[in-house]
Amino acid sequence: MLRSLISFVKFFLFWLLFFMLTRATFELYFYNKLKDVSFGEIAKTFLYGIRMDVSATAYIAIIPLLVFIVNWFIPQSFIKSIWLKVYVWVSIFFISLIAIVDLGIFTEWGAKVNFRAFDTLYNSPSESMSSTASSPIALNLSIGLGLLIIGIILSNLIIDYSFKKPVEKKRSKVLFAVLLLLVNFLILRGTLTPVPINQSAGYFSDNQLLDLSAQNTEWNLANNIFENLRRPYNPYLFMPPAQAKKLVNETFAVKKDTTVHILTTDKPNVVIIQLESFTADLIQSLGGEKGDAPNFEKFIKNGVLFNNIYAAGDRTDKGIIAILSGFPSQAIRTIVIDTAKQHKLPSLLTVFSRTGYTTSYFYGGTSSYMSFNTYMADHKTDHITDEASFAKSEVGSTWGAHDNVLFARHLTYLNQQTKPFFSLIQTLTNHEPFVLPVPPHFKGSDVTNQFRSTAYFTDSCLNAYFEDAKKHDWYKNTLFILVADHGHRLPKSTSMAYNPAKYHIPLLFLGDVIKPEYRGKQISKLGNQTDIAATLLAQLNLPHQQFEWSKDLLNPYSNEFAFFDWDNGFGYLTPQQAVSYDNSGQRMIYIRNKQAPGSLTNKTLLYGKAFMQQIFTEYLAY
Repeated sequence: MLRSLISFVKFFLFWLLFFMLTRATFELYFYNKLKDVSFGEIAKTFLYGIRMDVSATAYIAIIPLLVFIVNWFIPQSFIKSIWLKVYVWVSIFFISLIAIVDLGIFTEWGAKVNFRAFDTLYNSPSESMSSTASSPIALNLSIGLGLLIIGIILSNLIIDYSFKKPVEKKRSKVLFAVLLLLVNFLILRGTLTPVPINQSAGYFSDNQLLDLSAQNTEWNLANNIFENLRRPYNPYLFMPPAQAKKLVNETFAVKKDTTVHILTTDKPNVVIIQLESFTADLIQSLGGEKGDAPNFEKFIKNGVLFNNIYAAGDRTDKGIIAILSGFPSQAIRTIVIDTAKQHKLPSLLTVFSRTGYTTSYFYGGTSSYMSFNTYMADHKTDHITDEASFAKSEVGSTWGAHDNVLFARHLTYLNQQTKPFFSLIQTLTNHEPFVLPVPPHFKGSDVTNQFRSTAYFTDSCLNAYFEDAKKHDWYKNTLFILVADHGHRLPKSTSMAYNPAKYHIPLLFLGDVIKPEYRGKQISKLGNQTDIAATLLAQLNLPHQQFEWSKDLLNPYSNEFAFFDWDNGFGYLTPQQAVSYDNSGQRMIYIRNKQAPGSLTNKTLLYGKAFMQQIFTEYLAY
């Protein structure tokens, strides 16, 4: 019996060492982000992470324990010890694989690997692989292989694979078996209290990277998968429902329903150009780098720039719903893939269709990605052009047809229209793996210059598109709206999911329908992608009350605020303060104005919580 107990302890010891190794790998990989952190703080990630490591090990131990007990109680059974070695080696392989996937996901998203990553891989494998193609694949594979080899060697040195049955009396066997299962169950729960261990167990620092390092990646992933597959419920219940709704309604309330009319007509054609990953860091006028998008600066001089706009989330599926339906991101969920819910959303496509406009959607990629085609069909889109509409010779990247090809096809379509039109163009060239049909403008193979070059290319395609469009009569009566689907970590390495800078994006109204006196103007009101719907419809004297999460940016009486969220947290911004809250750790992890009174910070957080709660409440109700 003692030998069996020692074997049990050695099994746990191996996995604790291996999880420590994967944690050290994560921290060494992101050493540049931790170079200003003390050794003591880094050491705490191992101390605070051990509870989750132990819990994860207890989950891994369930099958060996059950096999051991069955084998022990059935005299005629003999399960060879090789099965345990295979089980451990396979587990090491998958944990090593998850570890390197985590490196790529965190590099791109600033969050740990989660259900969404594997769900996207399953439903859209080529697009998913393209999203991480900018990561150093050879390095990551080498790291994974290294973890696998070291793990196998350590397991052979530490784990007792002999699996011999101890000779005990039946009563002793029963007591010992029950004791082992009970101990493992308690370790699995991580606590003797009624509430089992959760993600907050690893939170100890104001530095989110340290908190995420302390998380056991596999435990966190399994928990996230379970939360996504279980029956939907609202995980963001911060206050009584009536209070959350009241706070949200107060925020959108206006003293006077009016607007500043910047258009020469209330019946223009409307073209929304959704720019892939066009972060504000690419736009000089928004504090971004000079020269990345030089034509955009020219467009700004002839349009109205909203310079204080934030994306709803960090992925395209969040952005397209925010733009067309004025509905915020739901953090751990995405409504666009849920047909039963998304078709109940209001949509600009439906509004314009009912107003006598021809509606269309243009995308160089596969429109079935994240069920975009279903959303378009459900909201009365008359015409869809996607990758299937292009010849194979026109499809130049893993994502689909490049932006120059897409814009040319769009011009051909518009030239054939006789009715007023509303159209959405979704670009794609400025997406990982940053492939170009022309020589790159910025030299060098580093991923930052690749990103700059694809952004520069999209910018040049926009310029060519407008120069050609100006030759046609319909141009004079067309409003163009340029907006990013989301921000990006590049080119300034703004990768942390909680950082508002990652969500800062351009929003530009452009075209000859802009009144001359407003051309070149910049509107500094704080807002979101979701505000496009109300702002646009107010300009056209069309009702917009159905877009309850959208405010008119040109109404002098509308309040200034912005909201964004990521995998399991949110940010809320006002002109006076901005905070970010991690729901896993149940704590604020970002405060912009640390000198502000605590009452202001707490009030900002309260409104952010109200938003997150009410958004998810309405999502569930659809």
